[in-house]
Amino acid sequence: MQTLVERGCGLDVHQATVAACLLFVSKNGKPQKQVRTFGTTTRELMILREWLLSEGCTHVAMESTGVYWKPIYAVLEGAFEIVVANAQHVKKVPGRKTDVKDAEWICCATGCCAPVSFRPSPFANYAT
Repeated sequence: MQTLVERGCGLDVHQATVAACLLFVSKNGKPQKQVRTFGTTTRELMILREWLLSEGCTHVAMESTGVYWKPIYAVLEGAFEIVVANAQHVKKVPGRKTDVKDAEWICCATGCCAPVSFRPSPFANYAT
C-alpha cells in the first residue's frame, strides 16, 4: 500500500547541495512538480525551509547519506513530518540518473522506505 501525501518533498542530499522536488496536486486535480536546488549552509537551508512552508508542504523525505542529512534534519525538524530513508533501500532503485530524478523518487517513496533509527535531539545545534 502506498502512502499518499497531498504536498510532499523529496530531498537528494549531497555535501554542498540539496536538490528538492516538491510534488503536489493542483486545484484542477493534476499532479504538479517544482524543483529547486539549495546550498547546505544554514542560510540556504533556512531558505529551503521557508520555501517548503510557503508552498504548504507537510512531509519531507531524504536518504541518510553519511552525515550530510543531519543539519538538514535539524533545520526542518518541527515544521514537517520527516522521513529519513535507509540509503541502501533508495540506491537499489534502478534507472535513476540525476539529482532531480533522485529527489522525485525519494518524494514518491515517502512512507515506503524503512526509516533509519536515530535520535534527532543531538543534532539541534547544527541549525544555530
